[in-house]
Amino acid sequence: MTNARNPPAVSAAVMPITGSQGDERRLARAARRASPDYQKAWFSAPAALLIAGVFIVPLLIVLFQSVTRDSFSLEGYQRILGSTLFWRILQTTLEITVGAVLLSLLLGYPIAYFIAQLRPMQRAIAMIVVLLPFWTSILVKSFAFIVILGERGIVKSMLSQVFGYELATPLMFSRIGVMIGMVHFLIPFCVFPIVNNLLAQPPELRRAALIMGASRRQAFLRVTLPLSLPAMVAGAVMTAVLSIGVFVTPALLGGRRDMMLANLIDYYTREALDWNMAAALSVLLLGVSGSLIWILSTVDSLDRN
Repeated sequence: MTNARNPPAVSAAVMPITGSQGDERRLARAARRASPDYQKAWFSAPAALLIAGVFIVPLLIVLFQSVTRDSFSLEGYQRILGSTLFWRILQTTLEITVGAVLLSLLLGYPIAYFIAQLRPMQRAIAMIVVLLPFWTSILVKSFAFIVILGERGIVKSMLSQVFGYELATPLMFSRIGVMIGMVHFLIPFCVFPIVNNLLAQPPELRRAALIMGASRRQAFLRVTLPLSLPAMVAGAVMTAVLSIGVFVTPALLGGRRDMMLANLIDYYTREALDWNMAAALSVLLLGVSGSLIWILSTVDSLDRN
């Protein structure tokens, strides 16, 4: 018989861990989780080298050229900030950017709302249709808009032959052509974050609003729209980052008064051959874009919380 005072030996593997031994094991596991896994970090080395080679090194060269003429000098920044041309083009850039962002949101939100109401299979087909503009280069699309919006293009010919209306307003080489081309390119960047937000909203909230007596319009204005504001801000910032550096669309579809900062940089590099001014302008444009990306990351973190 087994003595009750001397129970059989139990292996250490099945004995409960108590006291300081359990604390030590928990601390060891926490230390292993907190310590960096250098073996896994090697997998990111090729991507890090690629980013350093194609982005960081050229950026450092541009920064160096922006503060160097014959020696270290901030003359490029001083000439830019004291130039009337720069401030006029900056104003034009901001006007086009804000207009393109607002139009993209106004057109993109109804599309996103419609897509969010579809069944999964229909939604997948609709998303492919939204992605169609990405299948063609922005340069090719800009040349296509020349054919569509020209004086003898499809739009004016259709208005004249079908409706008997002669449109006197020029659609090409004007602000209208720039806005049409940019909005056509930017709408998908507004649609996708809004669709993602609408699909993530709990349907019980809208159902509860309807049960409490709200109409469909009130449920949308008081529940759906406020909850989708972070996605709208994220889409607006994303489109602003893309539109503020657009070069091809204003160069092909805009007029003399529609020059943007990217076109001014092109002028200093190809025609004036002033690399110091071009580099300084590039750094300023990068600073504006970086600020917008920081706002986007802030909005994204708030949306997740």
